[in-house]
Amino acid sequence: MRLDELAREIGAELDGDGSAEVNAVATLEDARPGQVAFLANPKYLKQVETTQASAVILAPTVRVERRPVLRMKDPYYGFCRAAVLLHGHRKHPHAGVHPKAHVESSANIGGNTIVYPGAYIGANVAIGRDCIIYPNVAIYDSCTLEDRVIVHAGTVIGVDGFGYATHEGVHHKIPQLGKVHIESDVEIGANCTIARGTLETTRIGAGTKMDALCMIGHGGQIGEGCVIVAQLGMAGSSELGKYVTVAGQVAISGHLKIGDQATIGGRTAVMFDVEPGAAVIGTPAMPAQQARRVYAIFTKLPELQDRVKTLEEQIKELSESGDTPPA
Repeated sequence: MRLDELAREIGAELDGDGSAEVNAVATLEDARPGQVAFLANPKYLKQVETTQASAVILAPTVRVERRPVLRMKDPYYGFCRAAVLLHGHRKHPHAGVHPKAHVESSANIGGNTIVYPGAYIGANVAIGRDCIIYPNVAIYDSCTLEDRVIVHAGTVIGVDGFGYATHEGVHHKIPQLGKVHIESDVEIGANCTIARGTLETTRIGAGTKMDALCMIGHGGQIGEGCVIVAQLGMAGSSELGKYVTVAGQVAISGHLKIGDQATIGGRTAVMFDVEPGAAVIGTPAMPAQQARRVYAIFTKLPELQDRVKTLEEQIKELSESGDTPPA
């Protein structure tokens, strides 16, 4: 594709010769002539001058010499669009339901949906159009997926919630009568587990993207447009609002509410509700600004302990000598 054509397609302003042709996207470091790179992180600004790429997608404020550039407000989105135009999405080896997948007769699968071998689609499951169900996915009975849902290999949807009534030292299993409902344009990473509710429906909101190895407990509610990085453990009946960002290895206790557009930093343990728009990190979770102060002091604890010990010894000496410590 010519650079001027690419610029027009991704909504960028071309600065330089638009007649050059590009056929792939690449990183600034690895790009070669005929490829287009991008700058989304200022950390890599120096590589813009040394890259061999034929063009670079970058922000309007960045000044570059000696090569064509495609300027746009969101260069990372520009890279995304360029990658789709020049490479396309993964090509699937078959259409429809693979003969080695197992689909119960009462399940309903929409048009253009692809089901890979080894997948299990249970009784009364409803799957919308244009979905992709990768190998070894298990979707338990009565769960529903709307249109354009992508479920990666090894994920289990609709497993029984972890619910037991302990009576006289014995854990009695509570029937898990709820369901799982996944709205349109959701993508779920590999080896995730989404539990059905005890009585209610576990829901994943439209457009939410979930990384691998996440556990969503029974009755969990996740709003639309959330971004969830790997290894989230979310206990039952907790609720994420809309457009919440959850970093890796986060733990969220049960029956909590995380407000719209909140951000939860990596390895945070959330034990209380989080206000809309708040950014929290730490164990236990605390406002990000407070946490930075706490951890700045935390690294100095050995030194502070020595100083306290010295002061205690000085006070003891003054007390024994009869002198009064200065105010």
